[in-house]
Amino acid sequence: MADSLSQISDFLTSLDGLKSVNRRTYINGGERVENSAEHSWHLAMACWAFSELLSDDFDVLKLIKLALVHDLGEIDAGDTFLYSTNRSSAHVDERKCVERIASHPGNPIPNLTQLWEEQETGTSKEAKLLKVIDRLLPFLHNMMSEGRAWRDNGIHKNQVLKMHQFIEQEQPEIHEWVVSKVEYAVEQGWLKAS
Repeated sequence: MADSLSQISDFLTSLDGLKSVNRRTYINGGERVENSAEHSWHLAMACWAFSELLSDDFDVLKLIKLALVHDLGEIDAGDTFLYSTNRSSAHVDERKCVERIASHPGNPIPNLTQLWEEQETGTSKEAKLLKVIDRLLPFLHNMMSEGRAWRDNGIHKNQVLKMHQFIEQEQPEIHEWVVSKVEYAVEQGWLKAS
């Protein structure tokens, strides 16, 4: 038992690295940037809340697990900003990290890699909801911080609309709300009009 406890302790300590990965999203109205572990927790809570709000029979345990593994690959790869030009290849390094973590001798979660793959490429209703909420949370933070990350990075209205377009098919009401808030952000000068 002592060996098992040592191995799982080492495994859990390695997961702690996610707390050191800073994102570009400002929390508490612009107080500081959040880290990826905070985002993962917030994502899990938000997915749970939306699963209760929406009229569908989501597998809530699966949804929360997907949210918790969502950013594990960032421990090695770091966070990739939503509007980054190298966003399309970020999953490669993230996948390598998840495979490394999954192969840790102290890992007691046999389907860790499969869960990560599901959130990354899956088409289940849980994976689709996760993708919507994952995109929604930084948007909400930008609205609460008067577009601070958008302003810091010179983001334009058309960039935000493009990155949130897929929501229209998955959750039309959420998409409609996002579009209305984008217009408000432009009016306030938080987003460049284009």
